Amino acid sequence: MLFQDTDTLKEIWQAVRHELHRGALDTKHPFHWVNLGTVSGEFPSLRTVVLRKVNENLHFFIYTDHRSEKCSDLENNPNASLHFYHPKKQIQIRVKAQAKFHFEGELAKEIWKTIPSHRRSEYTGNQAPGTSILHPEEGWKKGNSSDHFFCVLEFSPVEIEALQLRREGHLRVRYLKKTEWEGAWLVP
Repeated sequence: MLFQDTDTLKEIWQAVRHELHRGALDTKHPFHWVNLGTVSGEFPSLRTVVLRKVNENLHFFIYTDHRSEKCSDLENNPNASLHFYHPKKQIQIRVKAQAKFHFEGELAKEIWKTIPSHRRSEYTGNQAPGTSILHPEEGWKKGNSSDHFFCVLEFSPVEIEALQLRREGHLRVRYLKKTEWEGAWLVP
């Protein structure tokens, strides 16, 4: 359990922040794998991505191929949702955020230098992710590593909601970004 009904909103906020940071730092933490929701035409589009970093302002960072569907979705509508779930602590965290692209800019160039050479091929494909192919091996054809499509997506949260599941009654809180983060209890 991450929080209880006897905890203050400030204590809960600190626990939520800590858990989100752990997700980026610990590859075995359940929050390392996050569900990303975007708006795609008439339907929402969901996928699981790797949380690479959470900074001191609670901005979330993931890596992707700039030609991916998630990037085109976010170019059309920068509103996104992040969904985290920790099965042992029985906590769900939902984040509403605005996306920003770092493609071919300083941040992307600096992070690209840290990507191991054996992982760079994930961002150098001859064809964009999601392109129709006739045979699976066509999807493995890689281009020159100097011609990459590496992109860092940064998500700036505007709302963070936590739902603590408990036998004795669920608990739900929401934090809105104003000048500072302001919390409130919600009906679960």
